[in-house]
Amino acid sequence: MKISIKTKLYLGFGFLFLLIVLLWTSSFFYLYRLTNYSDAMLKDNYKSMVSAKLMAQNLDEIKILQTKYFYAKNKFLDMKLYSEKLNEFKKNLIDEELNITEKGEKELAKQLRMKFENYISLFNKAKSENILNKDIYLNELIPAYNEVNNLIMDISDLNMNAIIKKNNELKATSHRAFLYISILGTLCFLISFSFCLNFPRNIANPVKDLTRGIREIARKNYNQQLYIDSKDEFGEMAEAFNTMAKKLSEYEHSNVSQLLFEKKRIETIISKMRDAIIGLNERKEIIFSNPLACELLNVKADDIIGKSASETAAKNDLLKNIFHDLFDNSYKKTGKELKTLKIFADGKESFFTKDIFEVNTTKTGEEKHILVGYVVILKNITKFQELDEAKTKFISTVSHEFKTPISSIKMSLKLLEDQRIGTVNDEQRHLIKSIKDESDRLLNITGELLNISQVETGNLQLNILNVEPNQIIDYAFDAVKIQAEQKMISINVTKEGNLPQIKADPEKTAWVLINLLSNAIRHSSEKSKIIVDIRRNENKVEFSVKDFSEGIEDKYLDKIFNRYFQIPGSNKSGSGLGLAICKEFIEAQGGKIWVESEIGKGSKFSFNLNG
Repeated sequence: MKISIKTKLYLGFGFLFLLIVLLWTSSFFYLYRLTNYSDAMLKDNYKSMVSAKLMAQNLDEIKILQTKYFYAKNKFLDMKLYSEKLNEFKKNLIDEELNITEKGEKELAKQLRMKFENYISLFNKAKSENILNKDIYLNELIPAYNEVNNLIMDISDLNMNAIIKKNNELKATSHRAFLYISILGTLCFLISFSFCLNFPRNIANPVKDLTRGIREIARKNYNQQLYIDSKDEFGEMAEAFNTMAKKLSEYEHSNVSQLLFEKKRIETIISKMRDAIIGLNERKEIIFSNPLACELLNVKADDIIGKSASETAAKNDLLKNIFHDLFDNSYKKTGKELKTLKIFADGKESFFTKDIFEVNTTKTGEEKHILVGYVVILKNITKFQELDEAKTKFISTVSHEFKTPISSIKMSLKLLEDQRIGTVNDEQRHLIKSIKDESDRLLNITGELLNISQVETGNLQLNILNVEPNQIIDYAFDAVKIQAEQKMISINVTKEGNLPQIKADPEKTAWVLINLLSNAIRHSSEKSKIIVDIRRNENKVEFSVKDFSEGIEDKYLDKIFNRYFQIPGSNKSGSGLGLAICKEFIEAQGGKIWVESEIGKGSKFSFNLNG
């Protein structure tokens, strides 16, 4: 982020101003708190104590008038005065209720009102029934009076304690304010002093470095560089100075003969490389082609150098195929499949892979990359292709030859299981079962190897028909029914109504679904369930198989469809080809297959086909 010197000055003096504001704000904050504590004591708690004192006086005067009434043999000497004292007490009680400031004070005021009303009601009842006597006076009125008086004292004590507490807090706050303001003032002083000491140096030092650098340039020392690590005008000045020094150095050391020598050396290196290389400039004009590339293209270098790629491609089908990705910029796509080019060379078919690279450079003193050309490299992979084909033929031949002995083994096992030949003991029956399981496993692996060989040789034959999705589901269920029943696994199907027909090879699509169901059953625990879902998704029909196994870690999800890949730690009973074959079968029919999984919640394999 670029910060100018002007901005730095504003920030520096703004920082000093901020320190002053911070010191002033802190002082104002603590003074305000001290004032609030003082007001709280004088206004709130003191008012409650005054109300309590007046209520105590009123209560005593009411008691005196009631006592006179008792000794005057149930006659008031001054009824008007008694009413006035009652009203005064109630008024003071209301003042207290409106000035609740402390915890528990509200409950005390509520009890006080209740006890006072009870006290007055006892007196009024005895007075109205003319039964006021010594026993009622001593046993009822006096205790009621004491309860009211005690509550008044409690309210007074509560507020007195609050005043003492707030006074202590006032003292603590004043000491704390003094401490914090002292610390803050000291810090502000130290920071301001350091700022005033160092800030001028940050301005003056770059100017001194620039002066020294200019003097070195004047002495033709073009290796002189300024190292100013800042994003302001001084940093820009240093970058401009360094760029100037580099360009002066380049100009000083430039030599035509040296450049020609370097050019010749690069051309020699390219011509001796064992890969075919074609170079183009940013306008897609051919600027060089090594001898191997010219031999493969059956052209002379002089015939294509200096001409545009589109012009040469129009006259040469092979060049058109090579430059195709360059014209539509498809070479930039990440994750693109590596395609093999078949070229007739040296009297036989040869295979090449093609790579297109952009050549970017950065001009001296600039940061932006600019495109200066392209390089096309053709790598000869004929030997690898021949080895791969030999491997595929070998696997196909061996797998085919395996089927006959495996079938013989299964026939022999079937005869051994026939009771008519003779009975076998439990140990022999266990051995027969083990041999049968391994034979089935070998037969399954052999079938997968034959399928993958068919895919690799490009001899995959598809019988595309309009198929009802239910036909594929029913066929797959019949194939895995016994396997699911052995583990007591239920397979639930959910599907939309009126599903359209799909354009697919029914045999290979059913094989894919059977493989997914078999994997789900193999990895599910006993008495669990598997959910098969079929639904329409735009113009496609989507099949999914959901199990509730341990799930697959995220780091393996992008490898699950690779050939021979098996999850580490899993039961490696297969060849690792099943899902790879599923992927080839589905994609060959124009569909897509994928997996979703979460550890502890199971996996969901899905594929779709055109409706």
